Amino acid sequence: MSQSLPNPNTLLPLELVDKCIGSRIHIIMKNDKEMVGTLQGFDDFVNMLLDDVTEYESTPEGRKITKLDQILLNGNNIAMLVPGGEMPGESYEGH
Repeated sequence: MSQSLPNPNTLLPLELVDKCIGSRIHIIMKNDKEMVGTLQGFDDFVNMLLDDVTEYESTPEGRKITKLDQILLNGNNIAMLVPGGEMPGESYEGH
């Protein structure tokens, strides 16, 4: 009985997040917020430290945009991560 080798292109979720350190990442939160920033680090609970952050919040009046130098996100509130992602219609102009 032969055993197939694992695909070297397959990454575990935390390995993928680790490869995103220093890169832009789009984070969709469980509430009505989304964040786009540069991932500086994370822990085993996927708490994340981001720099140069733009926060997008859906409100009844429309989309509210807030710029932040740095933010620490609680991993329990993260619904989805998009490596290299930017909000549609937005472009990053790094500092």
